[in-house]
Amino acid sequence: MDHDLDPEEVAYAGVLGQRELLRSGRLTAVELLDLCLARIDRLDGRLNAFRTLFRETARAEAEAADAAGDDRPLLGIPVAVKDNVAVAGHAPGMGTGSPEPVAGRDAELVRRLRAAGAVIVGTTHLPELALWPFTESQTWGATRNPWNLDHTTGGSSGGSAAAVAAGMVAAATASDGGGSIRIPAASCGLVGLKPQRGKVPLAPDTEHWHGLSAAGILTRTVADQAHVLSVLTDGQIPAAAGELGTLRIAWSVKAPVPTPVHPAVRGALDGTLAVLRSLGHTVEHGDPAYGKAQPSFLIRYGRGARDDLVRLVDPSRTEPRTRAVAKVGARTSDALLARARRWGDEAAARLATLPGGADVLVTPTLAAPPIRIGALTGLGTLAKAGRVVPFTPAWNVTGQPAISVPAGRSAEGLPLAVQLVGPPDSEQLLLALAAQLEQATAFSSARPPL
Repeated sequence: MDHDLDPEEVAYAGVLGQRELLRSGRLTAVELLDLCLARIDRLDGRLNAFRTLFRETARAEAEAADAAGDDRPLLGIPVAVKDNVAVAGHAPGMGTGSPEPVAGRDAELVRRLRAAGAVIVGTTHLPELALWPFTESQTWGATRNPWNLDHTTGGSSGGSAAAVAAGMVAAATASDGGGSIRIPAASCGLVGLKPQRGKVPLAPDTEHWHGLSAAGILTRTVADQAHVLSVLTDGQIPAAAGELGTLRIAWSVKAPVPTPVHPAVRGALDGTLAVLRSLGHTVEHGDPAYGKAQPSFLIRYGRGARDDLVRLVDPSRTEPRTRAVAKVGARTSDALLARARRWGDEAAARLATLPGGADVLVTPTLAAPPIRIGALTGLGTLAKAGRVVPFTPAWNVTGQPAISVPAGRSAEGLPLAVQLVGPPDSEQLLLALAAQLEQATAFSSARPPL
């Protein structure tokens, strides 16, 4: 490794920055892996981001990357994988205590990462069955926010978010059935885009939670987000941002369920809108017509929880609140499920056109700053959680893309964020607008006080 390199700067260089260091010869893939593992060893005792580390296989992959020396887009870059995704030779626990079988092969998402040259460094924590907007479980404990260890990372991709925010890896996979890419991104000051339904393969499954779920990535910068998504979507989302003209932007603080918005969150939204106006965009108020998006979500979410629970080797090795949600889902008839999907299709047709014919809709990502660890407990967790994350699930119902981007910090230093929603297949537009905000506000330069 070049002796002039500061390990802290390398850790926060991001995917593209680390790629350039590798390509220039200032750093080898083995040295980069060692740096990441040393950082994990130093920090993860406090954060609890990782469930498993693949030290030996990751070293073999890094050595192979150094020997290959080609121009694959992720060659030699350490990446973490959420622990609900199949990694060959590993038993994903999905946040539970169930003794699940070892995966015989990689999920398609992991296969694409490896084919692009990524070094799979380990798996990250999630709440049981990815059900919650926080990352805490009886089996694996609480994952803590690098910005304030007393607060949540969000969920369900909270381990991935902590790992990226703390500079332990430059990117980590995430999944989103009701906000689980965007919520941790908002909680940890990251960029997280939920792609259009079906853009990133969920294989071996064709769909998850009856069409709600999408897969993606968490990164610190917009450019890194686009770069990795181009790999995960096999080029359907281009790595390079397109040209961005003057946009019509609608904004709203209306959620499908009436929810108070914390003053700090409203201030972050207003500040973002002011930046967008300064960039020349037309910004006007406009509330979405959500219709029956919320009941469609809740019915499919509950049935999805039941489906995931009964697939476990030992469903009893889960928490009472997990089994309570699954019990509700078990009482959902096929006829009601079909009706919920029709409601979702109706919402998708209506909300494909954003309020006032806008190009982009801006809302808060979360209704309040990241909550404290343990704030949501017991059998009433679902109702409590809905008041914290009312703005994200509707876009899982419609399937259209939505991205969370940082929007400053609260008086207590906790990350704040806004959500940008686009019409179907508008990922490139959302990434280009997010890049404008990043350039105007320098949000990706912020680092947690670890």
